Amino acid sequence: MAYWQWGDARASHVVICMHGISRQGRDFDVLAQALVSRSSHPLRVVCPDVVGRGRSDWLKDPAGYQLPTYAGDMLALLAQLHKQQAIGRLDCVGTSMGGLISMALAGTPGLPLPVAVERLVINDVGPLIQWQALARIGSYLGNTGRFDSVQQAADAMLAISATFGPHTPAQWLALSQPMVRELPEGGFTLHYDPAIGAAFRTVTEEAAAQGTATLWQLYDNIKARTLLTRGRESDVLSRETADAMTQRGPKARLVEFDGVGHAPTFVNNDQVEAVASFLLQEFPDEKPDSGAT
Repeated sequence: MAYWQWGDARASHVVICMHGISRQGRDFDVLAQALVSRSSHPLRVVCPDVVGRGRSDWLKDPAGYQLPTYAGDMLALLAQLHKQQAIGRLDCVGTSMGGLISMALAGTPGLPLPVAVERLVINDVGPLIQWQALARIGSYLGNTGRFDSVQQAADAMLAISATFGPHTPAQWLALSQPMVRELPEGGFTLHYDPAIGAAFRTVTEEAAAQGTATLWQLYDNIKARTLLTRGRESDVLSRETADAMTQRGPKARLVEFDGVGHAPTFVNNDQVEAVASFLLQEFPDEKPDSGAT
């Protein structure tokens, strides 16, 4: 599993950022740099490419493209990071699929984490995911296409990702460039395994509904201080579910962004500020930051 790293590799405070279902770790470039530059103590920000995406290997059996596999991979990565440099504080940021992975890490009792997750940012996802949104994502997931240029691929991604909210052309190109890879015969395609789409479409509405109870149980188990971010126009995380997440389990603090659906990209200043201030500020009921030197 490939990962991208920012900051000080010797820092004991680690923030791991996990991306959405067809994305990759470079989605967090802007946020990671902001966290490192604003932190008052050494900070290590790690942004993995989940298996089947970006620079990570593809699975031989597409049936493995599911939450337990991803959570297991993150445990292995954290064990490796901990071996390199002991982790004294662990925070997680997860967008969409990455948010579900972070819920599994923070909400499953008895996992061999180096330390318990201290702060958690769940971005535009919850235990109850709207079926219409899953159907929408399934309609394009796996169609990796062929493009004559990176810009053409960026334009195609923009057409299906308008709900990400407004970005400047430069911002969108920066988000898009790591999403494509060059083909041996020429041209470009999206940088993930098309089989992810086939695995995703095997999920039925009934199975998704059954999984909701399990996800709520994970969420209710979370002890980490939690921030829930939501695009105000999201079709994945309903306002009703978001409100419920503020009332149960870790009782997340909710921040919504206007003009955005699924999912905020943490590129624009207001989004970066919401996450950075949550992860880096000291709260009155906490001891001094364990990552401080």
